[in-house]
Amino acid sequence: MSIPVLYGPIGRAVRRISPFLEADPLGVYVAALSMWSAAIGGTVKVSSRGSSRPVLLWSALVAGTGRGKGTALRAAIQVLDSSLGRFLATHTTSGITSGASLVNHLWEQQEATSETEHGRDVRALVVEEEWTEVLKRVKRDPSFTTKLRAAWDGATVRNTTKDEAQEVRDPAMVLHSHITPSDWAKYVGESEAAGGSYNRILPFLLGSVPMLDDDRISLPKLDGSELSDAYGWATARPRVITLSEDARPLWRTVRRYARILGETLPEAQSVFIERTAEQTLRVAACLATSECSETVTEEILSAAFTLVRRSVQDAVRITKGANAPKMKRQPLRLTDKVRARIELHGGRATSSQVLPYVGATAEEVKALPGIVVTVERSGKTGRPATVFTLAGDAVPQPASAEREENRATVVRLDTYRPTPAQTRNPPR
Repeated sequence: MSIPVLYGPIGRAVRRISPFLEADPLGVYVAALSMWSAAIGGTVKVSSRGSSRPVLLWSALVAGTGRGKGTALRAAIQVLDSSLGRFLATHTTSGITSGASLVNHLWEQQEATSETEHGRDVRALVVEEEWTEVLKRVKRDPSFTTKLRAAWDGATVRNTTKDEAQEVRDPAMVLHSHITPSDWAKYVGESEAAGGSYNRILPFLLGSVPMLDDDRISLPKLDGSELSDAYGWATARPRVITLSEDARPLWRTVRRYARILGETLPEAQSVFIERTAEQTLRVAACLATSECSETVTEEILSAAFTLVRRSVQDAVRITKGANAPKMKRQPLRLTDKVRARIELHGGRATSSQVLPYVGATAEEVKALPGIVVTVERSGKTGRPATVFTLAGDAVPQPASAEREENRATVVRLDTYRPTPAQTRNPPR
């Protein structure tokens, strides 16, 4: 199974909080990217072959009850909330169960902002944690899927009523949903997907929820300054993201991959992956924007492709009726546990704050690479305390150097993944 690269400032933030989560980091990353695309969707577009399209990323976390979908969503909010100002508080909604309600929500948002300083705002983040209930109701409204397709395309949506016609141009709506594999198979039908209604959504099967040794740990604080700067940059004026020359060979590979796979899979599965190339381009544009860049490099496109390819594989698994893979969590290394405890306490932790939680002796921790051990005494007669810190923390590192370090040592989701012997052969 493809292991996505957690790229850029969003990926780094997800890796930062992953040791403290009982959730698949992939779910956090996907939810955060959808939120990010909604926040920048009013001003940012991506261009290829001479046409500009939205960067809106619609996603679905697919997993059984109690598999960490809600935890992943709340962690994603933690990653982005401070960087996006009041966007998540003022633009998030749920319970849109008809085409008329979809247009009405966007139209009311448009009317409420048309006279403001920044002007008309038709961004919306629709979060459906109980998407099955929505799908049951929308089957009664044939206009819903039509308007759903138009919203993803960024095309004009309209309501024609007796009282007043409602029209919204260039809508920037993002849908993020949660559903079980069995309900996906039951309610996200092949006929709707064939019409293009639900193959605009990237589904991701989440792995087993890891169990932390100490469930009292809260998530660490994140420095959102980099994403805050990127958000300000992205929304300051309209921007169009384009492919760099070095990314074009890979882009041709992505397009060929999508076409070949679509021609070889059964129709019931291929309809769900028809927009693989388009989705890859949208993800890449969002990643580029998070680094204040109007250019998608080969590295960014490659990272985007690893995520979309994983979604393709998961879509095939879901349509085969497979549940999420039964993954046995790989235990965290002692080094990872110790580093997490030190970071939790602000970069400096005593032996009593570390040893009981990592299941190791002071000698074992002292032998770990990258851990600095000092003995401190409080006063002349105080009992000495063993203090653990991280090597190099005293030397500030420029953001550019941090970015290069993260790129050179691409951190993947191996912590929560099975060994090759435990994984079934995925579709290629």
